Amino acid sequence: MEYRKLGTSDLRVSVVGLGTWAIGGDFFGAVDDAESIRAIQAAVDEGINLIDTAPAYGAGHSEEVVGKALAEIRGTKPAVATKVGVLRTKGGFERNLKPESVRQEVDDSLRRLGVDVIDLYQIHWPDPNTPLEETLAELKRIHEAGKFRHLGVSNFSPEQIDECLKVLPVVSVQPHYSLLERAIESDLLPYCRRQSIGSLGYGSFAGGILTGKFRERPHFEEGDERDKFYRWFSEETWDTVQQLLDVLREIASAREVSVAEVARNWAIRENGGVTVALVGAKNEKQARANARGTEWTLTGEELDRIERAHAETVGSA
Repeated sequence: MEYRKLGTSDLRVSVVGLGTWAIGGDFFGAVDDAESIRAIQAAVDEGINLIDTAPAYGAGHSEEVVGKALAEIRGTKPAVATKVGVLRTKGGFERNLKPESVRQEVDDSLRRLGVDVIDLYQIHWPDPNTPLEETLAELKRIHEAGKFRHLGVSNFSPEQIDECLKVLPVVSVQPHYSLLERAIESDLLPYCRRQSIGSLGYGSFAGGILTGKFRERPHFEEGDERDKFYRWFSEETWDTVQQLLDVLREIASAREVSVAEVARNWAIRENGGVTVALVGAKNEKQARANARGTEWTLTGEELDRIERAHAETVGSA
């Protein structure tokens, strides 16, 4: 496993991080907590040392499962990143960065995770109803109280990060990034490089579509709502994505690796991708597969093939 420094922090993190939205159990279909714990432990066994979670994933359930897994890990514990500012409600998700809510959330997260301090505390989404300076002032007080080590943001623009930097150092940003979602390449990623800010890309497999396992457009079981978030499962875009995947399949076949490895290694490529690609896993097999295969890199020729295929397919959609 390759490891990289996360921004200006003292965290040296694996290029593959474990995302835990799915194990919250309320957006990607049913999950078994015992299997989720084994998946987390397997990921750590394979060298992953960053686990990303959030209160919004299953109304705190993901954090609880992560906490149980951490309690069973012997030796060096992985770094834990969680978030603040999005609450799971019966109607969906609610953004709330009011200071009183932030104070409650950090204590709830510490309790569920079973830790004394959070390694990376991230503002999940901007809250248009709360002035950012009020949220940052509260986060500064919480940081000074020793409840989290480093501040990160998620789904923030460069301009919003600039506002944060006036109050606290920001060591990382977590944007949506994959071969199918590349908008941040033009502004956010260059900004992060200039500011020495790390990046944790979520949605690295676009809800699973970039693993290549779906040969036909899937109809997800009740409780699995990933197609509401990942637009590439729609009937309008399905055939276009498959054309791009055909190129990834050819590269994977020639290398005797999985399509998922190709898509993931594209995301973490040097001088172009993110610091860390976050990938989810519902079971031990998935966790081990996601962590393996980082020792090889795509050649210039392979990257050119992928770029041409992207431009001819989803890039022109």
